[in-house]
Amino acid sequence: MISHRLTASRTAVALTLAALTFASGGAAVAQSFPLGQVLVLDAPRIGALKRVPVITTESDGTATIDLWCKTVAARLTVEGAGIRIETAPLPEALPQYMSSGQCSEERMRADVDTLTALTQASNWQRRGDHISLAGPDGAAPLRFSLSSH
Repeated sequence: MISHRLTASRTAVALTLAALTFASGGAAVAQSFPLGQVLVLDAPRIGALKRVPVITTESDGTATIDLWCKTVAARLTVEGAGIRIETAPLPEALPQYMSSGQCSEERMRADVDTLTALTQASNWQRRGDHISLAGPDGAAPLRFSLSSH
Protein backbone atom coordinates (compact mmCIF):
# COMPACT_ATOMS: atom_id res chain seq x y z
CA MET A 1 0.00 0.00 0.00
CA ILE A 2 2.83 2.43 0.84
CA SER A 3 4.59 1.36 -2.35
CA HIS A 4 1.44 2.10 -4.36
CA ARG A 5 1.16 5.64 -2.87
CA LEU A 6 4.86 6.33 -3.55
CA THR A 7 4.43 5.30 -7.19
CA ALA A 8 1.36 7.52 -7.51
CA SER A 9 3.23 10.42 -5.86
CA ARG A 10 6.24 9.98 -8.14
CA THR A 11 3.97 9.92 -11.18
CA ALA A 12 2.21 13.09 -10.03
CA VAL A 13 5.53 14.84 -9.39
CA ALA A 14 6.89 13.74 -12.78
CA LEU A 15 3.76 14.94 -14.59
CA THR A 16 3.85 18.26 -12.75
CA LEU A 17 7.53 18.79 -13.60
CA ALA A 18 6.92 17.86 -17.23
CA ALA A 19 4.01 20.31 -17.44
CA LEU A 20 6.05 23.10 -15.84
CA THR A 21 9.02 22.41 -18.13
CA PHE A 22 6.81 22.43 -21.21
CA ALA A 23 4.93 25.55 -20.13
CA SER A 24 8.03 27.57 -19.28
CA GLY A 25 9.91 26.37 -22.36
CA GLY A 26 6.99 27.15 -24.63
CA ALA A 27 6.55 30.61 -23.12
CA ALA A 28 10.25 31.40 -23.44
CA VAL A 29 10.32 30.39 -27.09
CA ALA A 30 7.15 32.30 -27.89
CA GLN A 31 8.18 35.48 -26.09
CA SER A 32 11.91 35.97 -26.53
CA PHE A 33 13.34 37.86 -29.47
CA PRO A 34 16.81 36.47 -30.23
CA LEU A 35 18.95 39.50 -29.44
CA GLY A 36 22.64 38.64 -29.46
CA GLN A 37 22.20 36.20 -32.34
CA VAL A 38 22.44 36.04 -36.13
CA LEU A 39 19.28 35.85 -38.25
CA VAL A 40 19.48 34.60 -41.84
CA LEU A 41 16.72 35.53 -44.30
CA ASP A 42 14.94 32.49 -45.70
CA ALA A 43 15.19 33.42 -49.37
CA PRO A 44 16.63 31.93 -52.52
CA ARG A 45 19.90 33.47 -53.59
CA ILE A 46 19.93 35.98 -56.40
CA GLY A 47 22.41 35.13 -59.14
CA ALA A 48 25.56 33.11 -58.62
CA LEU A 49 26.51 34.58 -55.22
CA LYS A 50 25.48 32.60 -52.16
CA ARG A 51 25.01 35.73 -50.04
CA VAL A 52 21.54 36.33 -48.59
CA PRO A 53 20.57 39.03 -46.09
CA VAL A 54 21.71 38.50 -42.49
CA ILE A 55 20.91 40.49 -39.37
CA THR A 56 23.55 40.30 -36.66
CA THR A 57 21.94 41.50 -33.43
CA GLU A 58 23.58 42.51 -30.18
CA SER A 59 22.01 42.14 -26.75
CA ASP A 60 21.60 45.94 -26.48
CA GLY A 61 19.47 46.11 -29.67
CA THR A 62 22.15 47.40 -32.01
CA ALA A 63 22.51 45.41 -35.21
CA THR A 64 24.28 45.13 -38.52
CA ILE A 65 22.19 44.25 -41.56
CA ASP A 66 24.11 42.64 -44.41
CA LEU A 67 21.81 42.93 -47.40
CA TRP A 68 22.22 41.35 -50.84
CA CYS A 69 25.07 43.76 -51.63
CA LYS A 70 25.40 46.46 -49.00
CA THR A 71 25.59 46.66 -45.21
CA VAL A 72 23.82 49.08 -42.86
CA ALA A 73 23.84 49.71 -39.13
CA ALA A 74 20.52 49.41 -37.31
CA ARG A 75 18.78 49.59 -33.96
CA LEU A 76 16.04 47.13 -32.98
CA THR A 77 13.48 48.05 -30.35
CA VAL A 78 11.43 45.09 -29.19
CA GLU A 79 8.41 45.44 -26.92
CA GLY A 80 6.26 42.34 -26.55
CA ALA A 81 5.21 41.27 -30.05
CA GLY A 82 6.05 44.70 -31.44
CA ILE A 83 9.28 45.62 -33.18
CA ARG A 84 10.76 48.77 -34.67
CA ILE A 85 13.84 48.65 -36.86
CA GLU A 86 15.64 51.92 -37.51
CA THR A 87 18.51 51.85 -39.97
CA ALA A 88 21.23 54.12 -41.24
CA PRO A 89 20.76 55.18 -44.87
CA LEU A 90 21.78 52.68 -47.52
CA PRO A 91 25.39 53.59 -48.43
CA GLU A 92 26.25 54.61 -51.97
CA ALA A 93 29.44 52.56 -52.13
CA LEU A 94 29.74 48.80 -52.14
CA PRO A 95 31.60 47.07 -49.32
CA GLN A 96 35.37 46.81 -49.98
CA TYR A 97 35.20 43.06 -50.49
CA MET A 98 32.60 43.32 -53.30
CA SER A 99 33.32 44.33 -56.86
CA SER A 100 30.73 46.12 -58.95
CA GLY A 101 30.24 43.02 -61.11
CA GLN A 102 28.97 41.07 -58.10
CA CYS A 103 25.98 43.35 -57.55
CA SER A 104 23.51 43.20 -60.40
CA GLU A 105 20.64 45.67 -60.72
CA GLU A 106 18.35 42.92 -59.41
CA ARG A 107 20.45 42.55 -56.24
CA MET A 108 20.64 46.35 -55.76
CA ARG A 109 16.83 46.60 -56.06
CA ALA A 110 16.52 43.70 -53.60
CA ASP A 111 18.67 45.68 -51.12
CA VAL A 112 16.22 48.60 -51.26
CA ASP A 113 13.15 46.34 -51.11
CA THR A 114 14.48 44.29 -48.19
CA LEU A 115 15.56 47.36 -46.23
CA THR A 116 12.15 48.96 -46.83
CA ALA A 117 10.35 45.83 -45.62
CA LEU A 118 12.56 45.69 -42.50
CA THR A 119 11.94 49.32 -41.57
CA GLN A 120 8.19 48.84 -42.07
CA ALA A 121 8.06 45.75 -39.84
CA SER A 122 5.93 46.41 -36.80
CA ASN A 123 5.52 42.98 -35.26
CA TRP A 124 7.41 39.75 -34.93
CA GLN A 125 6.66 36.15 -34.13
CA ARG A 126 8.96 33.31 -33.13
CA ARG A 127 8.38 29.65 -33.81
CA GLY A 128 11.34 27.58 -32.70
CA ASP A 129 14.37 28.78 -34.65
CA HIS A 130 12.30 30.88 -37.07
CA ILE A 131 11.46 34.56 -36.72
CA SER A 132 8.84 36.29 -38.87
CA LEU A 133 8.77 40.08 -39.22
CA ALA A 134 5.58 41.61 -40.58
CA GLY A 135 4.37 45.10 -41.30
CA PRO A 136 0.95 46.64 -40.90
CA ASP A 137 0.09 46.61 -44.61
CA GLY A 138 -0.49 42.86 -44.91
CA ALA A 139 2.58 42.29 -47.09
CA ALA A 140 4.19 38.87 -46.87
CA PRO A 141 6.32 38.65 -43.73
CA LEU A 142 10.08 38.31 -43.89
CA ARG A 143 11.08 34.97 -42.46
CA PHE A 144 14.46 34.46 -40.80
CA SER A 145 16.21 31.43 -39.32
CA LEU A 146 18.61 31.53 -36.42
CA SER A 147 22.12 30.85 -37.67
CA SER A 148 23.70 27.67 -36.38
CA HIS A 149 27.22 29.07 -36.86
